[in-house]
Amino acid sequence: MNLLMISGDRSIPEGRKGAFYATLQGLCIQWDRIDIICPRAKRSGHEAEQFRKDLQNHNIFFHPNPGSLFSQVRWITKKGAELHAHYHYSVLTIHEYPPFYNGRGGLRLAKNIRIPALLEVHHIVGHPLAANAFEWIGRTLSRFILPAEARRSSAVRTVNSDVKNMLTSWGVQAGKIAVVPSFYLDRDLLTQTTEQQKKFDLVFCARLVPNKGLNRVLEALSQLPSVSLLVIGDGPKKAAWQAYATSLGVSDRVTFTGWLPTQKDVVQAIKSARVFLMNSTSEGGPRSALEAMACGLPVITTPVGVMADVVEEGVNGIFTTGEAPDLVQCIHSLLTHPDACTAMGKEACRVLETFERTQLIQDYSDFLQSLA
Repeated sequence: MNLLMISGDRSIPEGRKGAFYATLQGLCIQWDRIDIICPRAKRSGHEAEQFRKDLQNHNIFFHPNPGSLFSQVRWITKKGAELHAHYHYSVLTIHEYPPFYNGRGGLRLAKNIRIPALLEVHHIVGHPLAANAFEWIGRTLSRFILPAEARRSSAVRTVNSDVKNMLTSWGVQAGKIAVVPSFYLDRDLLTQTTEQQKKFDLVFCARLVPNKGLNRVLEALSQLPSVSLLVIGDGPKKAAWQAYATSLGVSDRVTFTGWLPTQKDVVQAIKSARVFLMNSTSEGGPRSALEAMACGLPVITTPVGVMADVVEEGVNGIFTTGEAPDLVQCIHSLLTHPDACTAMGKEACRVLETFERTQLIQDYSDFLQSLA
């Protein structure tokens, strides 16, 4: 069976191994061929070319749009039809989010070539709280566009119960939605990576964009004179947040690593801290928080995405409102009670039992094939 995926993820064509790379590594065992239509890479190089060749050896092929996002709908329908004429796909997946070009192109393509279409909504932009005006607009548009697209799809996949509940409140039939988690945790990597010296009190791992709430974490740090923070990740807000750390007088206690080249590097960095901090206003996961839990770190987290499903207050982590005063209290509470911190970390490890990669990817593949 062959699978066609409509995705906005360009990490692999840009030479970066992220969550999508791990997904494809598992899926290729279950499918004869996988093709991915995605936007044009913003940058590429030797690593990107090597990734492309490695994936092609496993019958995984990327088809980036040579043009801009303005032509993405046309590229999806045109390229998808060309590919289907050769490879006769059993099912098509659509990873949807604002500005909705994947859904527009993917659903049009599915209708034209007459194959089942799975609409995937991993998180709702700006839910439960919009970080800026763009997220507010995205959430408002999602309220009307996602239900309409769901009606035209064969099925809808969410990765946590919160998104399913929101979609059903918007009128999507509950029976059409399946919660199929995508937080694929690599047991060997997470448990066999060498333990690291605890150099940092806190670790924060995310793409550095407004909804991640790092600005409020830095504000909290300014009220905790001896606390250190490791920030893993890159993104458009990196320079601004580095400057903000300087203006708050905490730059000597905050280390920005940028993008780390391998998942092993990320895990090793996470293990060098005592507590993982996730302060997003909206999320689908995040997987990084689950990986930290699997490494034995208690989490301080906002109740968004899958964290509301997996964190038990005071057992494997604690919830925060995300505002600086509350963050100060949460951080101080954990760091000044090391025994409680250790106990929560041991409980947090149990997350591996729920989100082990091999089984979850098998479940996802079985679900896709059930639609064919």
